Amino acid sequence: MLSHLPLSGILHLPCRMSSSLATALPASLLRSAAYIGGSWLKSSDSTTFPVVDPATGTEIVQATDCGPRECREAVKAAAAAFQTWKEVPSKERSDLLRKWYNLIIQNKEDLARIITAENGKPTKEALGEIVYAAGFLEWFSEEARRIYGDVISVPMRDRRALVLKHPVGVATIITPWNFPSAMITRKVGAALAAGCTVVVKPAEDTPLSALALAELAHQAGIPAGVYNVVPCSREKAPAVGEVLCTDPSVAKISFTGSTATGKILLRYAAESVKRVSMELGGHAPFIVFDSADVDKAVAGALASKFRNSGQTCVCTNRFLVQKGIHDVFVQKLSALIKKDLRVGNGFDEGVTQGPLINERAVEKVEQHVKDAVSQGAHVETGGNRSTYGKNFFEPTLLSSVTTKMLCSREETFGPLAPVIKFDTEDEALAIANSANVGLAGGNQSTWRKPSILCTDVIGGDVVTA
Repeated sequence: MLSHLPLSGILHLPCRMSSSLATALPASLLRSAAYIGGSWLKSSDSTTFPVVDPATGTEIVQATDCGPRECREAVKAAAAAFQTWKEVPSKERSDLLRKWYNLIIQNKEDLARIITAENGKPTKEALGEIVYAAGFLEWFSEEARRIYGDVISVPMRDRRALVLKHPVGVATIITPWNFPSAMITRKVGAALAAGCTVVVKPAEDTPLSALALAELAHQAGIPAGVYNVVPCSREKAPAVGEVLCTDPSVAKISFTGSTATGKILLRYAAESVKRVSMELGGHAPFIVFDSADVDKAVAGALASKFRNSGQTCVCTNRFLVQKGIHDVFVQKLSALIKKDLRVGNGFDEGVTQGPLINERAVEKVEQHVKDAVSQGAHVETGGNRSTYGKNFFEPTLLSSVTTKMLCSREETFGPLAPVIKFDTEDEALAIANSANVGLAGGNQSTWRKPSILCTDVIGGDVVTA
């Protein structure tokens, strides 16, 4: 049996937490146990894993380390709750989602502090994410009332085809660490509005946001078993993922993360032909033509690349700049990076660039920079680990980048902006489309409206029309 914990009360923080971090985090929302069937539960073997502040290396709390057994319990709870939740009138589901939304807005500052503590992003960005995350629940609370059927004409005069929409069942939600609240609400809001129940597996680096949302879901009156959260360590993640994708009671899988992991989950899902939604790896190009307004292009480049220290799935990974404007673009972007970006702890005033999520992320950025420089790239600014701490890397701009370098072939997921010079539009499109993954892209010119160009999550052509 799983060990139950009280549903309310203050969670005592470990004594080794820094005093500044302790005062920043709300004890009423800081949960460490799994949330299954409306109860806070420890794992069957009472194992835990540390959740660490990437800015300081300080341990925030020991979180319950769920394994396959706990996941099966969560799926079982969700399947049982589905039998009643699917029958709840859409207006009532709408009202409950709205209450959840209201509570998130009321607690937005506290939720933002939790994001900054476990993810590292600056508090302004964290607060923006919470408002963004709440917006999904607001949207789907209203859409819940509009789940209509269809009457379709058919070739026979005396017949009509009637389409009724029904919830599919239990949905498993596997989310990344870079937007630990928004990536949950955008998936869970839709599922609950439709009448589905969910089991959420948050990223091992950032489980606290998912658990804080569970506390507010409980306060909002979301019935037991409708929203479940199973945190787990990196070591247990493969086994947990397999259960969440193969359990017979699971009807739908929604995953945001790497293409490599997505392929594994798809193989699991194929065994029982489960419905899947995948948002996988990106390698977004940002194309700047000679006709572009350089100042606007540079401002757009800075915003696109360095949000969340470059750790966003749709942020630019490659800047393709036409030769006539290349030098001035590089010069102005370098100046703007030095002027507007400040590295530091996300809790500090004025910081725009927090830490990367962990040292592995720093090592990848460092590897990409070293590889590029060894092949002739020039460091315009940055290029090194920051002296602020082991998980910090300087915002970096590289010029003289070629398509053979790692940063041109792999998603960096960090504060590295490589600039590739091109001559013709056809050349730019060929470079942009040379990747085998695609999620987003953009262009800047005076004769084309600046835009975001979406492609398939596993590959697709960027076009400029």
